Amino acid sequence: MHEVQKPKKPLYYYYGVALLMLMCFNLLAMPYIAQKQVKNIDYGTFMTMTDNKDIGRVEIQSNQIIFTDKAEKNVYKTGPLNDPGLVVRLHDAGAKFEGQIIQQMSPLLNILLSWVIPIGIFFLIGQYMSKKMMNRGGGNFMSFGMGKSDAKIYVKSSEGIKFSDVAGEDEAKDNLKEIVDYLHKPDKYKEIGASMPKGVLLVGPPGTGKTMLAKAVAGESNVPFFSISGSEFVEMFVGMGAAKVRDLFKQAKEKAPCIVFIDEIDAIGQRRDSRVAGNDEREQTLNQLLTEMDGFEGNTGVIILAATNRPESLDPALTRPGRFDRRVPVELPDLKGREAILQVHAKRVKTDGSVDFNKIARMSSGASGAELANIVNEAALRAVRAGRSAATEADMEESIEVVIAGYQKKNAILTEQERRTVAYHEIGHAIVAADQSGSAPVEKITIIPRTSGALGYTMQVEENDRYIITREELENKIATLTGGRAAEETVFGTMSTGAANDIEQATKLARAMVTRYGMSDEFGMVQLEAEGSRYLGGETYAQCSPETQTQIDRQVSAIVKAQHEKALKILAGRREKLDELAKYLYEKETITGEEFMKMLEG
Repeated sequence: MHEVQKPKKPLYYYYGVALLMLMCFNLLAMPYIAQKQVKNIDYGTFMTMTDNKDIGRVEIQSNQIIFTDKAEKNVYKTGPLNDPGLVVRLHDAGAKFEGQIIQQMSPLLNILLSWVIPIGIFFLIGQYMSKKMMNRGGGNFMSFGMGKSDAKIYVKSSEGIKFSDVAGEDEAKDNLKEIVDYLHKPDKYKEIGASMPKGVLLVGPPGTGKTMLAKAVAGESNVPFFSISGSEFVEMFVGMGAAKVRDLFKQAKEKAPCIVFIDEIDAIGQRRDSRVAGNDEREQTLNQLLTEMDGFEGNTGVIILAATNRPESLDPALTRPGRFDRRVPVELPDLKGREAILQVHAKRVKTDGSVDFNKIARMSSGASGAELANIVNEAALRAVRAGRSAATEADMEESIEVVIAGYQKKNAILTEQERRTVAYHEIGHAIVAADQSGSAPVEKITIIPRTSGALGYTMQVEENDRYIITREELENKIATLTGGRAAEETVFGTMSTGAANDIEQATKLARAMVTRYGMSDEFGMVQLEAEGSRYLGGETYAQCSPETQTQIDRQVSAIVKAQHEKALKILAGRREKLDELAKYLYEKETITGEEFMKMLEG
């Protein structure tokens, strides 16, 4: 779609330009005009006028002498000479010693330059801007152009985004296709008495394609598309945001049928409360939005789409039926969706044809559409750096690691002991994972440092997406996370800082088992912590007493400790394989899951 909005400059922009011009005129032009009135004479003439007592006022400067005649009608200047008796002669001639002679000019010229011209300039600018605002159809002179909506308008275009350009969100597309059908055939719905939702709210994590889906609806419907961010409504002056809402909906009604898309609507739609010191501007903007949505008749042909990743923060008056009637979840894509998204983005780059997109999709579990697009782009960039004309599967796999752990730190120099420690640490993870049933297969093990700070990592890839995880499987994950530290203790009899991230993840899993999943023998099915901003990975907050929190800490510690002891036991029984695999990884730096399993079972 093509953007057709023309940029508008507010009125205070023109006043600023006029003020700058006036300052330049006073600083440069006026001294120049004053200088033009001064007559140059030689020093002899100056001495003659002094002897004739035809000197009025005198200003002696380091590089010149400025003076007037007795009647003070003319101003003269001459160059200075070494004349010790000059001041005495001037005094005897009745001269007055005063400064700033050159600034003197006629009163009429002074009034003209200081008052008449500036007022005239401001008057002309005011007339010009008043005409422009009248032609635009409203607004008063003192609004400074800030009541206008900043919405970007995309008109009908055959080159717009279609549903075929959006992959991995089949359920969301099915929900939105009904909107498209209504805009194409409204009579079919009116005949049965059905009406379309006034508002559709797209909710989901960042990067899942909410904005792209909204544009796809407009592209499929072939109608005008108004796009604006919620933060653009919030102004410094109270009431300006509400004026922008009114202007946006006025434009939308004029171009109906059309689609209005408000991105990040939580910026103005946050839940109102009873605090006296609330943001009056935001609340007035929200109230105006609610009023405008209530003012829509059923046949206006204006559909409101909005996107947010914080639906829990929205005001109930905004999400009730009759305003935003329908909520469309735009979640992270599943395995099939990730594969489809990768194939869509891979069409824009050259690949060698041997890429297994199903494998890449399994390796990128939990990635959003934006992250998958970045993975494909990183693979293309890696192919260019390597001098190849097409991206390979190896490029795709490496780009996943870049997104997850960062680029390889080729200049990082580890000591021999550090490299041995990292090798044993990663093999410890892999052996504990392989020895437990239900664990994801090991795909790759490496001890090459990454820019994220990781000195190595063990990649596990599930065969399919998992939606339900049992208590035993969670415990196995915790045991795998503790396997690195357990290997260090088994081999070196000491501990290192390399397990910091493992400890963080293991503790988080164990705490979730106790507080959110109801897997505690002591507390049972009781929620002890709640999660805030689920789509933004928000922190959890306690819903229990301090005494209960103390008991939670004890149980979390006991779970992690029990799984750590299990990992120690597994590695003690596999000590020979631990040494053999760690030595092999130390030499090769990177081994595949296939190589690992072959050596472990051999």
